[in-house]
Amino acid sequence: MHIRAIHRLTGAALGSTVRRSEANIMNRITLLLCLTTMGCASSPRPPAADRYLLTGTRLYVAPDAPPLDDAWVVVSGGRIDAIGSASDAPPDGIRREDACSGGVITAGFQNSHLHFTAPAFEGAASRTRDELQPPLTQLTTRFGFTTVVDTGSDPANTGALRQRIERGELQGPAILTVGSPMYPQNGLPFYLRDLPPAVLQQLPQPASAEAARAIVRQGFETGANGTKLFVATPQGEGEIRRMSEDVARAAADETHQRGGLVMVHPTDPDGVSAAVLAGADVIVHTTIDSPKTGWSAELVGQMVARHVSLVPTLQLWGYELAKADVPIPVRDRLVTGAEQQLAAFSRAGGQVLFGTDAGYMTDLDPTQEYVLMAHAGLTPMQILASLTTAPAQRWSAAERRGRVKPGFDADVVVLNGDPSTDVRRFTDVKCTIRAGKVLFARTPAE
Repeated sequence: MHIRAIHRLTGAALGSTVRRSEANIMNRITLLLCLTTMGCASSPRPPAADRYLLTGTRLYVAPDAPPLDDAWVVVSGGRIDAIGSASDAPPDGIRREDACSGGVITAGFQNSHLHFTAPAFEGAASRTRDELQPPLTQLTTRFGFTTVVDTGSDPANTGALRQRIERGELQGPAILTVGSPMYPQNGLPFYLRDLPPAVLQQLPQPASAEAARAIVRQGFETGANGTKLFVATPQGEGEIRRMSEDVARAAADETHQRGGLVMVHPTDPDGVSAAVLAGADVIVHTTIDSPKTGWSAELVGQMVARHVSLVPTLQLWGYELAKADVPIPVRDRLVTGAEQQLAAFSRAGGQVLFGTDAGYMTDLDPTQEYVLMAHAGLTPMQILASLTTAPAQRWSAAERRGRVKPGFDADVVVLNGDPSTDVRRFTDVKCTIRAGKVLFARTPAE
């Protein structure tokens, strides 16, 4: 019986002179109804528009769990409410999200290495929605990314994008950022030298440990979630400028004190070793090296022992080498060397995070990254882990995202095909859903 009806009946029975007793009885009746209907939620059920049913040919609950065939997912109020398969009928009376049903369902993807440096994002605070939404979609949600890590862009633009997404002005992923990267003293890489002088002057190049700590503090005060260090930078003609050990360690220590992650651009194997010793959490690239200077078994072992994660960015190397007109045989050899680094790291039990360097790379389609990771020996489920459970764990969010599990955030990707049969299917995105809201739905023409 509805509580208001009970209130009327109880009030009639007790009369107007026993209001205090009536209130006590009402409290008991409300508690009884709450307990018997399992409805003791602290907030009312979300509106019908926020509660819906997804159906799929297959559901990957998580990379380390058996998939469910002929599956369904109930989304309610931005969270996963229930899941099931053909043997479990979904609840009645829930509208079906037809545009996003009928595919292969997984948890939302994370791209752990991209940039908002394209001209389309300049002045993001004042640009119109129509100017920003298409490039934002093409960089992120079009490929299933519900969380992204900005590994170095103008903090003002990244901050503006994040704020406008969270206010609902733009449809986009959750954004984690390292703010403005930190470089060795007088050590900006040669490929940045064409930037405007005013921009170059803003790029941090600390000369001391205390200066590095101050830069980290400023970054966190302006919204950073971590720090990126260029521990080694190419200067041209084979010269490498390296960040001093005390500066790198101070930056890492200050970052960890603030609960952030340290992401490191290594450039070469010596840079990888320096990053590990400094306390890096994530190495953001493999490296392209001569056969005599690859990653040793000892180095890989140190990375794994210290729980350092790796973002391979294998697709980047072919992109860069092609721009430099490196002959195809040399290009292939160098990319193969990077694949071997990933293979050794993965075999040793290292945690792999998916990332592309899109934004710096104008080729936004990550299909080739999936292909190269598979060529390096990663299985489709290992690749799915690099997109879902691994980054959720790395960013201390494993209790709320990375799996399609009741109570978790409704960050979901629906694919048109099964990536277990072809890793290219990871980019065949039908729908991208974040916190229960459909951010991208492929039209028949796409």
